[in-house]
This record gives sequence, structure tokens and C-alpha cells, in this order.
Amino acid sequence: MSGQGSTANVICAIASFVYPGLGQLCQGRIIAAAVFFVTATLLWFVLLGWIMHIWATIDAARYRPSYTI
Repeated sequence: MSGQGSTANVICAIASFVYPGLGQLCQGRIIAAAVFFVTATLLWFVLLGWIMHIWATIDAARYRPSYTI
């Protein structure tokens, strides 16, 4: 069971710190990964990309999948 603080989320958070969106991609959240990737790339042109690095890292670390049966 993967949840907040699990090993998988820690690895995804580290991946997301390397490049925003990479951690979300590891978790299988393609749309979130694309949004973080594009937004971070655009924000680095105005030197605010560090905001997306922090946000993406926290998002990947705190992700809790919602299971539906």
C-alpha cells in the first residue's frame, strides 16, 4: 500500500526534485506530470522555476492514491 511517507513516494519526491513532473510520472499521473513539467520550464525563463521544484516535490511526497472499487 503506497501512501504518504512510503518508500515509493520518497523516491518519487526525489525524482520530482531533480526535475518537476518526473515524480508524478513515476506515480502514473501523466497530466499532473505534464503540468509541472511545462510550468516549471516556463517559469525558469523568469527565474521562478525553483517554486515549481519545491511544489512538485511536496506534491509527489504527499500523494495518496484514491482507490475505487
